[in-house]
Amino acid sequence: MPFFQWVNDALTWGTLFRMLLGGIIVLLFLLGVVAYMLYFERKIIGWMQLRIGPNRVGPLGLFQSIADVLKLLAKEDIVPAQADRPLFLIAPIIAFVPSFVVIAAIPWTASHPFTADISVALLYYLALSSITILGIMLGGWASNNKYSLLGGMRSAAQMISYEIPLGMSLLGVILMAGSLNIVDIVEAQRRFMWFIIPQFLGFCVFIVAATAELNRTPFDLPEAESELVAGYHTEYSGFRFAFYMLAEYLYVFAISCLGAALFFGGWSGPLLPGWLWFAIKVSAFIFFFFWLRATMPRIRVDQLMTFSWKVLLPLALVNIVLTSVIKYWVNAG
Repeated sequence: MPFFQWVNDALTWGTLFRMLLGGIIVLLFLLGVVAYMLYFERKIIGWMQLRIGPNRVGPLGLFQSIADVLKLLAKEDIVPAQADRPLFLIAPIIAFVPSFVVIAAIPWTASHPFTADISVALLYYLALSSITILGIMLGGWASNNKYSLLGGMRSAAQMISYEIPLGMSLLGVILMAGSLNIVDIVEAQRRFMWFIIPQFLGFCVFIVAATAELNRTPFDLPEAESELVAGYHTEYSGFRFAFYMLAEYLYVFAISCLGAALFFGGWSGPLLPGWLWFAIKVSAFIFFFFWLRATMPRIRVDQLMTFSWKVLLPLALVNIVLTSVIKYWVNAG
C-alpha cells in the first residue's frame, strides 16, 4: 500500500498530484483572467468616458496589464519604520488566499473540472470570503497610518453590514432548490426556470450587497482616494500591493460566477456548449461592475450603513417570507 493513501482509497499519491496540478492550472488561469479584467476595465471605462484607454504596450494595448504586473514585481517592497512589521507583511497574504480558495467551490460545468463538488458550497463560499476582511483590517492597523486605519475600519463596518443581506438573499435560492450545492441549484433551474424570475427581489438584494462586499463603486469607501489617499493599502507597494488588488479582482470574478450559477442557470442554455454559456453570463456580470464604476458617484458613509440596515435587510427578509409561503402552497397543492 502506498505511504499516502486513505483506507477508502479517497487519497493516493496520484490523486494528490492531480489536485496540486489542478490547483496550479486554476491559479495560472485566474492570474490571466485578472490581468485582462484590468485591461478591459480600463478600456470600457475609457470608452464610456470618451477616452482611449491603454493603447501603447502591444497591439491595442493588450500587453499593458502584463507590463503593470512586471512593474509591481520589480518595485521595492517598502515597510514603514513605525509599522508592526510581522502583521504588515502577512496581512496581504491573509487577504489574498481566501479569494483564491473560494474558487474551488464554484463549478464551471456540471463535471467539476479542477473544482470540488462540495455539498455545502454556498456556506463554504460565505465562510471563506469573510476571512479576507481580517487581512484588510490587519493591513490598515499594522501600517501605523491614520488613512490606512480608517480604511480598515470602514471595510470592517461595510463587511458586517452587507454580509448579512448578501447571505440572506441566497436563502430564497436555497429554499427553491432545496440544496446548498451549486450544481444542484443549476440543475433545479434547468428543470424549472432561471431563478432570476421568481427570485428577482433576492437578486436585487444580492447584486447591491455583492457590490458593497467587493468595495466597488459606489461603495468603495474603504479606498476612497479623495478622502483616504488609498485607504487600507496606502503604505503598501510592490507585490504586496498587488496581492490586495489581485484579491479584489478575484472576488469580482468569483461573485460573478456565483451570480451566474444561482440566478441565471449557470452553464444551461441552448445551442452553445455549457462552458461557453457560463463564460458569457460571468462576463455580463463583470461588465456590469465595470459599468457601475464608470457611471456611479461614491455615496457617503452614513448612507452606506443606513441603506444596508433599513433597506436591504428588510427586503431580504420579505423575500425569504414570500419564497417560504409560495413554496409551502405549491407543495401543499
